[in-house]
Amino acid sequence: MRGRVEEDLCMGHGMCAALAPGVYEVSDLGTNDMGEFVVVAGAEDAARRGARACPERAILLEEEVHSG
Repeated sequence: MRGRVEEDLCMGHGMCAALAPGVYEVSDLGTNDMGEFVVVAGAEDAARRGARACPERAILLEEEVHSG
């Protein structure tokens, strides 16, 4: 899973990091300026929880599609 934080939308609520501290990081100002990132295996559910908690919907997640 890949993710991207739209930094210009982040208002610094910190809900993403509060619900998924192993996935999201916030600055000393409370804003998430991670930009593009990769979610480690096993942390996908936490990443989804943190993204859903963002009031501004500043976090976009892209599920990886495996063809087989």
